[in-house]
Amino acid sequence: MAILHCTPLPFLSLRTTLYSSKSSLTSTFTNSTTRTRNLLFVAMNTFSKSEPVSSSASSSSTYEVPELAANDMDRISDNTFGRYTGSTKRSGKGTAIVWFRNDLRVLDNEALYKAWLSSETVLPVYCVDPRLFATTYHFGFPKTGALRAQFLLECLVDLRKNLMKKGLNLLVQHGKPEEILPSLAKAFQAHTVYAQKETCSEELNVERLVMGGLKQAVTSPEESSGVTVSNKITKLQLVWGTTMYHLDDLPFDASSLPDMYTQFRKIIEAKCTIRPCIKLPPSLGPPPLIEDWGCLPSLEQLGLCSQNVIKGMKFVGGETAGLSRVYEYFWKKDLLKVYKETRNGMLGPDYSTKFSPWLASGSLSPRFLYEEVKRYENERLANSSTYWVLFELIWRDYFRFLSVKYGNSLFHLGGPRKVQRNWSQDKSLFESWRDGCTGYPLIDANMKELSTTGFMSNRGRQIVCSFLVRDMGIDWRMGAEWFETCLLDYDPCSNYGNWTYGSGVGNDPREDRYFSIPKQAQTYDPEGEYVAYWLPQLRKIQKEKRNFPGNMYIPQVVPLKFGTASGSNKDSSPGARRSNHRGNERKWNRR
Repeated sequence: MAILHCTPLPFLSLRTTLYSSKSSLTSTFTNSTTRTRNLLFVAMNTFSKSEPVSSSASSSSTYEVPELAANDMDRISDNTFGRYTGSTKRSGKGTAIVWFRNDLRVLDNEALYKAWLSSETVLPVYCVDPRLFATTYHFGFPKTGALRAQFLLECLVDLRKNLMKKGLNLLVQHGKPEEILPSLAKAFQAHTVYAQKETCSEELNVERLVMGGLKQAVTSPEESSGVTVSNKITKLQLVWGTTMYHLDDLPFDASSLPDMYTQFRKIIEAKCTIRPCIKLPPSLGPPPLIEDWGCLPSLEQLGLCSQNVIKGMKFVGGETAGLSRVYEYFWKKDLLKVYKETRNGMLGPDYSTKFSPWLASGSLSPRFLYEEVKRYENERLANSSTYWVLFELIWRDYFRFLSVKYGNSLFHLGGPRKVQRNWSQDKSLFESWRDGCTGYPLIDANMKELSTTGFMSNRGRQIVCSFLVRDMGIDWRMGAEWFETCLLDYDPCSNYGNWTYGSGVGNDPREDRYFSIPKQAQTYDPEGEYVAYWLPQLRKIQKEKRNFPGNMYIPQVVPLKFGTASGSNKDSSPGARRSNHRGNERKWNRR
């Protein structure tokens, strides 16, 4: 099985060369409560297109991300593809297969490009693998929840559409890749199957099985149409394409990857460059002659019940939507210039980039995001916010490379450091966390948002992780597997990397990191707008008391390890003093 991970929350440190003076850097980190609240109000006010969120906001409001019309998204996508069109000449022979996995895009897809370059005909394939819709490894939660499954299906519909614009199509097959791909390779006499390289155990096991199946699907010399096939076996060529920095360009082997993010970041920023996006030709055709290209399953056929997003953010799946979100956030709304100041918000579509669902599905290339940031810096401005988006993408790279170094230990109870600790698996306590019924509004609101939309802010993820493992003492893997079920932006490296980090069994230099709920509420939801949106029963309570409603809310299932639920947070214990209040430490996913 592939072990799924949640992205840890990184320590954020500024590259000071982007600041005009030391004083400006100092002011950026000023712990002024007033400044923090003002910045959060900016983020919250973007929840509605014209009006700030208030306690009277409709409980049924939904906001599409991106919020552009379909024809506008198509126009933006076509314009973007136009900028990444080249004139490379094709020199290959025969047929090559592209096995799409977590790279559901056309732009900057190196596996697709290499397949086209090496062949006369390209066959794009996606396998609807039933194992993706089974259950998680330890606790038997659905491996893919309905919201992410729907997002995935939207990504595949869009991928087919964009391939057709390039003269191809997408063959959709239902079954295991190790059974489907060898059969297709033999039927179409393919010389190579190209695919994106993955790093976690389930995905690596499928790669091994596919390779074994291809060795058995031998093509005879007279069938090979003049194509030289080594040992008459269709090759499986795996292409690295998940990160901003390429694995082969790192100045160290994966086994020597620095354990501390800051050290890793400084080394690669000093010694590495980012490869440019690949430019595809105007047409990738012709496709093979196929009568039936296959249909996508319904959610019911996948064993899932349809789930409508009735409030909060509704993400649109697919490369077209992902490219449109980049345009919307960077260029139309010009929000990139304030990203660093607003990124710790929790309410609304525009306090952060929201790129992570498209990054996780491979609908967006991280190298494309890098180039868009640089284009923005050249055409508008460069500041700490523009750098901070790249900083977060480096975090994403770091957890991917970390999965290469540590392998399955990322999924073990003791984590990469083999920490020995007694964890509870109390089902009742876990379910109160899962269902948003802990008695702590900030926890409950975040968990309600997750189950309703498939998304949660970076700040929220840190808080609910800390509460589950520090205050409840629950096995962190239960939280990680529930995130695997729910998150639109789930990917194993980011998910499990973040959970090991947040639970003290990963590479966090501060093992006892603790997020004080009262402090977090006072700083990031000072008037209770967020909790009142997700917990409507709190709207009638005074704003300053919404996060600390006492008897006016449900009972608290556990006491806090540090701090009180009154909002005073006057503890003097060492653990409380070391709690994370700066808001600059880690990044769960590239928001």
